[in-house]
Amino acid sequence: MSYPLTTPLSLALQHAAQQAFQPQDGSGVSITPTGEALGAVVTGLDANRPLSAALVRRLKQALDDHHILIFKQQALGDDAFLAFSTYFGSVFRPPEDVPVLASASNDGIPPDVVPVANVEGGYTGNGELFPHIDHQWTPLPSSGSLLYALEVPGSGGDTSWYNISAAYEALSPALKARIDGLQLITYNPFLRAKGQSRPQYRRPEAEPLGPGFPHPLVRNHPSSGKKLLFLATHGEVELVGVDADEGEALIAELRAHLLLPQFRYEHRWSVGDIVYWDNQATLHSRTAFPETERRVLKRVSLAGSRPY
Repeated sequence: MSYPLTTPLSLALQHAAQQAFQPQDGSGVSITPTGEALGAVVTGLDANRPLSAALVRRLKQALDDHHILIFKQQALGDDAFLAFSTYFGSVFRPPEDVPVLASASNDGIPPDVVPVANVEGGYTGNGELFPHIDHQWTPLPSSGSLLYALEVPGSGGDTSWYNISAAYEALSPALKARIDGLQLITYNPFLRAKGQSRPQYRRPEAEPLGPGFPHPLVRNHPSSGKKLLFLATHGEVELVGVDADEGEALIAELRAHLLLPQFRYEHRWSVGDIVYWDNQATLHSRTAFPETERRVLKRVSLAGSRPY
């Protein structure tokens, strides 16, 4: 009996397995730190070709060390992009009852490859996006994402990443002791209508914006073991069991700390860039760009585990 493949992921991986390329052993691959708060640039790698086990391990270690990897001068289709991404994990699948970006396009489940673009069928438009952690409001936030640039505007549309491991380490011992063990609820921004008021902290008099999933405010990275300040700089949140006035002031203090320039790297996109970021160890934001210009990128997000 024949069982034809029907999902984009199965088809992409079957197509990749049928290619005649020899695996890359990494001998011509360089990983060079940006010299800034985080990030390393990867050159000499072709994302269309299979990777050796040693090269995959090397890239995963580099991600733990640098939090984002910038692959330059890539040219690949959706199938190859998806196959390359899955060297680093399974594709993120949110619960059907917890909406995320692009959920509405496919019966509650976003496509494997999400168009992050200001063209028809794309998402996020051309406005500013404040520093955030993707899928933080879900029970199992994504572990990371890969974003691939196909078209970039002449100005604006730059992406910044923030090192939330370094931000935690820079806190005073007293503040570290104060926040250790606290649980944070990040409320789902997709449950608010466009243009609706978006408070930055939930007060007791406000009805909760849907169900919340508490996660540690100080998270442990599952592979590196680093402690992370797992908090976005914007969005409605609540500290569990903490007086609202105290909690709101504490969150405001921590958010101001996260925005200090020593924790930030800004990336100016070039066509062919793939940036792979650790969604567990970083925030990311975007500057606005002219609505008359096209910005077309594609994103694959990877599954994560329960924060602890």
